Amino acid sequence: MSTITTRPASPEDAASMSCLLNAIIAKGGTTAHTTPFDRDRMTDHYILSPDLVCCTVALEGNQIVGFQTLHHADPNWPGDDKVPEGWAIIASFVAEGQQGKGIGKHLFAATLAAAKAAGVQAIDATIRTYNTPGLAYYRGLGFVDYRQTDQSISKKFVVEPAI
Repeated sequence: MSTITTRPASPEDAASMSCLLNAIIAKGGTTAHTTPFDRDRMTDHYILSPDLVCCTVALEGNQIVGFQTLHHADPNWPGDDKVPEGWAIIASFVAEGQQGKGIGKHLFAATLAAAKAAGVQAIDATIRTYNTPGLAYYRGLGFVDYRQTDQSISKKFVVEPAI
């Protein structure tokens, strides 16, 4: 069995990350994304976003099998689902057929370390109500519900400061 490793994502990963996410979008049922990503959109939205805390890829050998991003919450967000200042928003994606290998736990370890280093107070994970695997994943990491709408459940993880 191959070992899962993680590292920061780079623009060179954008094509592979787009393929991974586009397969999830095409299957449906676990992401709010409905428009496929190309290299430029992936780079701008996830890898080099100005509000980025971190974007981490998980690899099995040389193949990207997942990625996770953490962005500072937008203090000027006009919606009802505004996330408090000092919080960050997480997004996680694992390649089809790769769930259950611990990829998400490896990714979250890297993300949590980056969150602590950046002084993030809490992490928001807003998941569609129909995304049962996503809800279970975040619950398993210790996220707790704090807000719900007809279409989504928002969970939070309080980040203990780095020592």
